[in-house]
Amino acid sequence: MKKIVVSLVALCSIFVLRAEEVSFRVDAPMIVSVGEPFRVEFQLNAKPDKDTFVAPKFPNFDVMAGPSVSQGSSVQIINGSMTKSINYNITYVLLAHETGTFTIAPATIMVNRKTYTSQSTAIEVRAGQSNGGGGSSGASDSMESRANNTIGREDLLLRLELNKRDVYRGEPIRAALKLYTRVAIAGSESSKMPTFNGFWSQELKVEQGPFRGTLNGKVYDVYNVAEYLLYPQQGGKLTIDPAELTVVAQVVLRSNRGYDPFFGGGNEVYNVRRALKTEAVTVDVKEFPAGAPASFGGAVGEYAISQKLSATEVAANSAITLQLTVSGTGNINFVQAPKLSLPTSFELYDVKSEEKITNSASGSVGYRQFDYPFIVRAEGEYDIQPIEFTYFDLKKQKYVTLSSEPLHIVVTPDKSTPQQQVVNSGVKREDVKVLGSDIRFIKIDAPRLHRHVAPLVLSPLYFGVLAAILFVAVVLYFIIRKYMRDRQNVVLVKGKRANKVAIKRLRIAERYMREQDRRAFYEEMLRALWGYLSDKLNIPVADLTKDNIREELARRGVETEADSIIAIIQRCEEAQYSPSASVNMSEVYGEGIDIVSKIESAIKR
Repeated sequence: MKKIVVSLVALCSIFVLRAEEVSFRVDAPMIVSVGEPFRVEFQLNAKPDKDTFVAPKFPNFDVMAGPSVSQGSSVQIINGSMTKSINYNITYVLLAHETGTFTIAPATIMVNRKTYTSQSTAIEVRAGQSNGGGGSSGASDSMESRANNTIGREDLLLRLELNKRDVYRGEPIRAALKLYTRVAIAGSESSKMPTFNGFWSQELKVEQGPFRGTLNGKVYDVYNVAEYLLYPQQGGKLTIDPAELTVVAQVVLRSNRGYDPFFGGGNEVYNVRRALKTEAVTVDVKEFPAGAPASFGGAVGEYAISQKLSATEVAANSAITLQLTVSGTGNINFVQAPKLSLPTSFELYDVKSEEKITNSASGSVGYRQFDYPFIVRAEGEYDIQPIEFTYFDLKKQKYVTLSSEPLHIVVTPDKSTPQQQVVNSGVKREDVKVLGSDIRFIKIDAPRLHRHVAPLVLSPLYFGVLAAILFVAVVLYFIIRKYMRDRQNVVLVKGKRANKVAIKRLRIAERYMREQDRRAFYEEMLRALWGYLSDKLNIPVADLTKDNIREELARRGVETEADSIIAIIQRCEEAQYSPSASVNMSEVYGEGIDIVSKIESAIKR
């Protein structure tokens, strides 16, 4: 007996009863006609307490039938998990007797002594449609024609909505592409998203819907087709070209076999295709006010900075890292490393950056962290001047400059340096000299000198060696001078390292390609190509457009490559904004590497 009980308990334990969260909602049509009966259902997914349903008033409608209660339940067992669902519906049949838009108030019901309330819903009542009054006229119109004529011009609308149209360059704009419908939607067949010329765009993740909304005083079901965060990259009037979308609407036509208030009368469903198009939208982009500080690099929004030094006391020839963090809200994607001024005996190496940015409807939020690695070469005490970072504050409509705290570094002698080497404080490593190694013994007796070979001075060999030394010195002088000038030429340095930085980003894109992360791959490809062109052509990313890229590359004799790299950028943008686009990541990656190599080779020639 004990074994039987244990077995029954074990058998019952494998089933887990999952209770659904209680929901109480109303289902009603969005549009009805005067004199046309329609149903309003209050749907509950649980068993209610007895006699607790409170219906709303229907002051603008006639109640033809109801309330009619229907209920049912079902149980499913999947992989040992039991799911039980209950459907409890309360149905009314109403009749509209005047045109207008009316709201049905919420209903209430109780489950386990807890009250639940449905949402209110709006219903638009139109004037009744006439069929012409004659049988021959009705017979001549096909059912497809009737279905197509049922959808009015205002029943399906595609709109591109911007939260603002008068902005500064770099100020974020939220653009939402929405579908407004008053008929059932079965799906879409084709679409063409805007190209956003003159903007840097980032697609946002949004709920598709539908949601109830109003437009021009009419009630619609609203679908979020796509939503973007736009950053204008140039001043003036920028026009966003129209978006296009073909949708398939479903129209239900009732036959003439009579009307049953609860089961209908032989309805037929027809698919109607409609090509929708938005209007072109113009954005007025203002340039920044005059008098921008030298530390302003195009940052727009609201920011804060902080810094951290890896050490304040080190030995000579040691490495230190200064970490600067810029955080806030705005176009933080385009924030560049502020300039760091160091003493002459410090050697600064390539700045490394790290970022964590979240894009939302209100803008980009996060931080960019810059690491400045440098080596101190000479002992002494040094002061590092504050780092300045300037941004344009949209709320205050003015430039705001932030400064870090000044830093003090103590450099002690390098114990690994031999004692016979003397280093002067405040000089570069090229100026370090060995002052001496030893002193020879001085002879005190009379010298006995005689000529052993012909003197070198004033001989042909002497002048030849002197000329060679002079020539080598002149060549070295110009080489060192060119090297120092190139090190100070930021444009040249950026141009030389453009290919290196692009290859590093392309490798990151290759990793995303192997992981089949399409969104991250195309985003990294765009960042690599835009960044390469910015460094190579010495044009800030904020000022880069397809037109000035083509003009600058054509001026340098690489017009064919200009068309190719712009085509690759457009393919990446289309694939990024339209995930359904058939773009091969491997093909795009190969073409990206090939065109960067061609441009690099052509410009070097």
